[in-house]
Amino acid sequence: MITYRPQRPTLRLTLPFLLLSATVLTGCNSTQPQVSAAAPTETYSSVTPASFRMPEGSGCAGEVARWQAIQDNDRQTGNVNQSVYNQIKADIDKASAACQAGRDGEARAIVRASRARHGYPAG
Repeated sequence: MITYRPQRPTLRLTLPFLLLSATVLTGCNSTQPQVSAAAPTETYSSVTPASFRMPEGSGCAGEVARWQAIQDNDRQTGNVNQSVYNQIKADIDKASAACQAGRDGEARAIVRASRARHGYPAG
């Protein structure tokens, strides 16, 4: 009867691998400062200022104003990046135009859809 015994790796084959691995891994622990490719051009405060107040008002004008205030605050605190802010701002502009034209229901629907699309709870 023939019995198969797997061979153990010899120290000669394992030692070069360990040395190479150790060399590669020590490169990951460099203490030299890393230079960022693009330095941020804007600074944000991650906290809403104590002076922040939600706009009052009723109807679509109040709803549009509050959605605008939330977005301005989220942009200033860095919670919304510029491209998303621009998308939401376009929605706000459409809602504002509808509201000014007397289309209250349409303006409110635009705000609700914008909030839902961007993950904000119904307001």
